[in-house]
Amino acid sequence: MSNSENNHKINYIEFVSSDVARSKQFYSTVFGWSFEDWGPDYISFQAAGAGIDGGFRKGEAQAGSPLVVLYATDLAATEQAILAAGGRITVPTFKFPGGHRFHFNDGAGNELAVWSE
Repeated sequence: MSNSENNHKINYIEFVSSDVARSKQFYSTVFGWSFEDWGPDYISFQAAGAGIDGGFRKGEAQAGSPLVVLYATDLAATEQAILAAGGRITVPTFKFPGGHRFHFNDGAGNELAVWSE
């Protein structure tokens, strides 16, 4: 894509993490993302694994942050992987028009959701 095709589109997403190493371990274990280290306080991930480029920087998450929603072909297996990696389910699976989803905390201060048809 050229820069003009990217105009006003979300290009990068950055999370805060109270423990950058823990975030790296969690998201690589559960979702298979790969990371590049940029020192002890920052890691980045590429779209190939996550769907969009992004990173985690050391800091504390704030309440009311945007909710990032991931897709999973097997919702139950993803929930189990999150729990096995030390995550916590914050909103149990519920039905909505078009599918099912749940929310989770990654253990480093971020809440995300996962959905499936």
